[in-house]
Amino acid sequence: MSRYLRPTAPIAADVLLPADPGLAMVLAQRLMSKPLMANHHHGLWGYSGTTADGRELTVQSTGIGGPSAAAVLGELAGHGARRLIRVGICTALDLDLALGDRVVAEAGLAGAGVSSALGVSRSRPDPGLTATLASALDARRVLVAGADLHSTEAGSPFERRGEGAAAVDLETAALFALGERLPLGLAAVLVVGERAGLRADDAALEQSLVEAAVTVISALGQRAAA
Repeated sequence: MSRYLRPTAPIAADVLLPADPGLAMVLAQRLMSKPLMANHHHGLWGYSGTTADGRELTVQSTGIGGPSAAAVLGELAGHGARRLIRVGICTALDLDLALGDRVVAEAGLAGAGVSSALGVSRSRPDPGLTATLASALDARRVLVAGADLHSTEAGSPFERRGEGAAAVDLETAALFALGERLPLGLAAVLVVGERAGLRADDAALEQSLVEAAVTVISALGQRAAA
């Protein structure tokens, strides 16, 4: 029995994973015809429905941070999810990345939490799915560092630029680490929300995330039809 999710609608094989429950609702309304709320337990809003081209889709919020994301991922796998894509925001470590830029995670660099607990220092997403999304979005593929704190003060993940990380967030590395173990097909599409102490406009960020998700769903449909 699920501890954190209590689905009241079927969970699709294809799942989008925003952290924010509010974004999950926006994506469900944009991407599905008559979405049904599949979960509201623990405030982790999730929705299931059918896309415009007739494919089943679930959009499930993970909550903030690696432990929450990993718990949700594990339970989704038990409910039949097989191909899952994180859609969220990141902080740029590479100053060549601008606010609003879209990136696709090439790999996850472990933080101190879930990835390390699983004994994984660097985790990788599904290579074919990652290539498909990077091509569809014309997005740069980058190494994403994991973190347990959002802080950008000294001693934070900004030091991980020396390990090759171009961006940092709280969920991607943990999702990839657990996804490899289960195993599941994972990928992550991220929009740069912060850079060098600057923060993108919230409305613009949401719009960029929605547009990215629309492209992702179209790419998945084309991939399935090929």
